[in-house]
Amino acid sequence: MSKLAVLLLAAGNSSRMGFPKQLLKWKNTNILQHAINTVNEIITGDKILVLGANFEKIKSNINTSETNVLYNENWKKGLGNSIAFGVNFLKKNFPNTESVLILLADQPLIDVNYLKLILKSHNQNSNKITCTTYDNGKFGVPAIFNKIYFEELEQLNNDTGAKVLLKKYSSEVIALDGIKIVRDIDTIEEYDELYKEFH
Repeated sequence: MSKLAVLLLAAGNSSRMGFPKQLLKWKNTNILQHAINTVNEIITGDKILVLGANFEKIKSNINTSETNVLYNENWKKGLGNSIAFGVNFLKKNFPNTESVLILLADQPLIDVNYLKLILKSHNQNSNKITCTTYDNGKFGVPAIFNKIYFEELEQLNNDTGAKVLLKKYSSEVIALDGIKIVRDIDTIEEYDELYKEFH
């Protein structure tokens, strides 16, 4: 298995919610810690968590013992900027990394079984991009990028995240069906609905 690192993104300010959604209750912890725990359960490689808004409040409410926690002061520039920030840190500090798994903190239905699936697919096609298909047919994260894409990931600087690369290299993409588990949480109503459904 190639040396894989994890980049977990949780830098947004939850503007539509009025409260750090990273700290919303999920299972026996909060949404962000749930994501960290899920990753830690099966991945032993280097882990990077990018925070931004509400940095101190969020950091003080999670266990970061196995994770490199970064503060992106330019988090307002959007998801792409946080990806670039995290990949830059990854290249400088873990130069032997062969690939990176990019995850969002606000997709609590992403579980160990799905991560195993995406890791298996990547290991069988390590030079390809392995990503997730959304219900609109578009590609998104979780996604694994080989290091040949790191330089372009470092150039991202807007709120569309890595989708521009998934589109550009669509012929190199292996997409897994994530329609049932990719449920973002952007409003308190979405959170309430999801919480009731899975608790």
